[in-house]
Amino acid sequence: MNRPLFGPEFGSYSADEVSWLLTDLSGIDLEAPTELREREIQGGLAHYAESLPIEYQPDAAYQELFDTVLAETAQRLATAVGAVTELVLAERGTDIVLVSLARAGTPIGILMRRWAARRGLRLPHHTISIVRGRGIDTEALRYLAGNHDPAGVVFIDGWTGKGAIARELTEALREYAQRTGIVFNPDLAVLADPGNCVRTFGTRDDFLIASACLNSTVSGLVSRTVLNPRLTRPDQFHGAKFYRELRAGDRSAAFLDAVSGQFDAVAPQVGATLRELTAGDRTPTWAGLATVETIRRRYGIGSANFVKPGIGETTRVLLRRLPWRIVLRDPAAPEHRHIRMLAEDRGVPVEHDPDLAYACVGLIKDLAAQ
Repeated sequence: MNRPLFGPEFGSYSADEVSWLLTDLSGIDLEAPTELREREIQGGLAHYAESLPIEYQPDAAYQELFDTVLAETAQRLATAVGAVTELVLAERGTDIVLVSLARAGTPIGILMRRWAARRGLRLPHHTISIVRGRGIDTEALRYLAGNHDPAGVVFIDGWTGKGAIARELTEALREYAQRTGIVFNPDLAVLADPGNCVRTFGTRDDFLIASACLNSTVSGLVSRTVLNPRLTRPDQFHGAKFYRELRAGDRSAAFLDAVSGQFDAVAPQVGATLRELTAGDRTPTWAGLATVETIRRRYGIGSANFVKPGIGETTRVLLRRLPWRIVLRDPAAPEHRHIRMLAEDRGVPVEHDPDLAYACVGLIKDLAAQ
């Protein structure tokens, strides 16, 4: 029988902050060198969710930059957290369950839960896995439906890029409803929606979310999720690893506390932002997809899968994939200092395009074209 995992036995978040609807694969060697992993993924020999990238461990200068960036952006992050939480409460009510999409959604879900707690609400919070191209963890959905009203489940992620996860979620929940008769609301709540892919968000600005700067060490020391039929049965939750050995560099609590520590200060701005959001037209235009297609043609890239728009996605390219080049709208903008540092560290060319719709775009190396 599937049972949730809790910290400190799994992950560094406290047990009351989140329950992980995942299978613990911590004892299994799943990491592969980036180029080997990329060749297998691009060659169709393996799906990206069947293995894990080797966790990038930043040097002291990058860690220091993370601390600086977090201090500078904490109020902006807190405002977006408050806005999206208040929007969810206004439209979905207070009898809700927060369900974050692992792993980028998890710290955002915890922050939203903390904001709701300021109003005296103690919202349940779970994390589940969704895999692009493979769908959502249906065993986790089964658990949710057995323990909560599916109508009250609110799915959460950190940000949007092209909107692939928003589309994956909608399609997966539609298929699940057809098969089981159990209906979940597919409206995805995100902190930032630069891709204009969802209607529930704290901001549509492409700004730096500090939790995108690191991997597991800002996400409770938990890996990205794994869906590998050799490791888990169909009746088990998707898997993930707990990197206990990285405790010394864990910034998960520091990130949460820095942002939630600004909640009282930003409360007036949150109210103003909420009024703007509720009064405006939040219908997704999917403008990010059009931008991606323009970039793909401009750089002669064969597949849109190799174009990762926005600060969060560009950071992921540098931390987990095989980057070809980085394109910046403003080469000196402070919100992507960490990206410039990572690019220099990895020897990745950086280009300037003042007409870019996003703050930056990461382009993955197409190994078949090499």
